[in-house]
Amino acid sequence: VHVRVCSSCCSFEDYKLTTEWLMNQTSLRPKVAVICGSGLGLLADRVANKQAFRYQDIPNFPVSTGESHAPCRDMKAAWCLGPSRTRRVTPSVTFPVRIFKLMGVESLLVTNASGGICPDFKVGDIMLIKDHINLPGFAGQHPLCGPNDERFGIRFPCMSDAYSKELRAMAMDIGSELGCGGFIREGVYCMVSGPNFETVAEARMLHILGCDSVGMSTIPEVTVAKHCGLRVLGLSLITNKVSLDYSREEKVNHEEVLEIGKMRAEVLQKLVTTLISCCQQSINTH
Repeated sequence: VHVRVCSSCCSFEDYKLTTEWLMNQTSLRPKVAVICGSGLGLLADRVANKQAFRYQDIPNFPVSTGESHAPCRDMKAAWCLGPSRTRRVTPSVTFPVRIFKLMGVESLLVTNASGGICPDFKVGDIMLIKDHINLPGFAGQHPLCGPNDERFGIRFPCMSDAYSKELRAMAMDIGSELGCGGFIREGVYCMVSGPNFETVAEARMLHILGCDSVGMSTIPEVTVAKHCGLRVLGLSLITNKVSLDYSREEKVNHEEVLEIGKMRAEVLQKLVTTLISCCQQSINTH
């Protein structure tokens, strides 16, 4: 996915300008934000009383040109944004998260399409992310590199609780109520930089490391959200089985990923919509 990069390092004034522009365009003040992964932008379809903004009209905003990431998403209780991948655009892909913070958002729901590494996972399963492994981060490709702005968060944020236990329990309960508890899992998500899918040897390594699924997005946004003090819930749609066997004939492709996203569209829409409502209620009671 190729994204127009705003700048290598955005200033607080850049974030403030974008925030003020958006708040002047709408009276909506969302408390929950949603970032949609590959093929999952359709989650915005159920949003009522929509206000839509083209990314290119928003000052300083990154624009995705990937086929599965529409450049315009609807906003009500949540914004749905298409993520991007690659090292060079990390400042851009995390830019919206800091805008959420300045707008008063308190909870972030992130969704992605990922490959299933855990042998027990099936295509179409929904995995609640309980933890992650940031492989690009080990190599220094990290969204918090550079000067720290204390107005967003502390220099060394703790990541041991990056994914809210409360929100995961809520998602599990909602899934059971919707009748989809049988294919909701919980596991560890690993991010690789891509854009190629994993080799068998790489997949075997990730399995040994304890990864249950693998994808090419999400972790930069989650890291910045945690830095900003937001509660985070991560949902991974398992769109393919990652091959751990050289004798396996099936080959993963992006079209398959998008097709599985469509297959689970209705379930994901109901799950995310209900989650947003419950998150707002929990925020209002605190």
